[in-house]
Amino acid sequence: MRPRSRPERIYRGYAVDLDGTVYLGDTLLPGADRAIAALRGAGARVVFLSNNPLYSREDYAAKLTRLGIPTQPEEVINSSMVLVRHLTATAPGARLFVIGEDSVKRELQAAGFCLVEDPDRVDYVVACFDRTFDYRKLKVGFDALRRGARFIATNRDPYCPTPDGGLPDAGAVVAALEAATGRALEEVVGKPSPIMARVLLEHLETRPADTLVVGDRLETDVALGRAMGSATAVVLTGATTREMVERCPEPPEFVLGSLADVLPEGFERYGTGREQTRQEVRS
Repeated sequence: MRPRSRPERIYRGYAVDLDGTVYLGDTLLPGADRAIAALRGAGARVVFLSNNPLYSREDYAAKLTRLGIPTQPEEVINSSMVLVRHLTATAPGARLFVIGEDSVKRELQAAGFCLVEDPDRVDYVVACFDRTFDYRKLKVGFDALRRGARFIATNRDPYCPTPDGGLPDAGAVVAALEAATGRALEEVVGKPSPIMARVLLEHLETRPADTLVVGDRLETDVALGRAMGSATAVVLTGATTREMVERCPEPPEFVLGSLADVLPEGFERYGTGREQTRQEVRS
């Protein structure tokens, strides 16, 4: 089926990507604030998702609020939060070598993990979006992996969208380590992994069939929604072009010019009388 230009109904839950979907850099994308306000006003639950571990959930909530979308930290799920939860459950007390910036390191240390740089002591090499990545970090990760350390990453995004084109993301770090060691990445905790999917559904408290996943990447956002059994929408304000969608063997249900198009056609007919809309969401 050909993707449609916008949904025909309001869903109970929305998982909304941030970079390239709600904002680009420090600039709110047109109509994003009004769309989120309308969804919330209709009684839908909205959770924001990001594979970017450079900032905490509190940082993301503060940024969204500053841009005109009032948000609590509990309404944000980022890859570092999922990483901490996953390692706490599966590898408590593990010694980590983190190729990442201070934000993710602080979260891991606050959760009780020991960060080490001696390759002989590393239990896990953790690859993240890291603007300070250098040869020293590559060499420590290389040595640790060759000595048998586990290999995990927050995400595999090749780049992060920015107003000037983008920044190399965690996928570039992972690729360097894989090329140097011949070791394949073992786990990804961010989109589109089932680890992220479980955390998302817990926070939304909705069934997959009642959830719409919206983002700017086919390989992460759309893949996450498809794996969950949810409807998916890609926006054309970030990493994906219409030509990329046309070449996609399994396109999303919806292709949106921007997040503003997540609202059904004629949604404004509800005006300020939200009870009818809320009833539709509940039904």
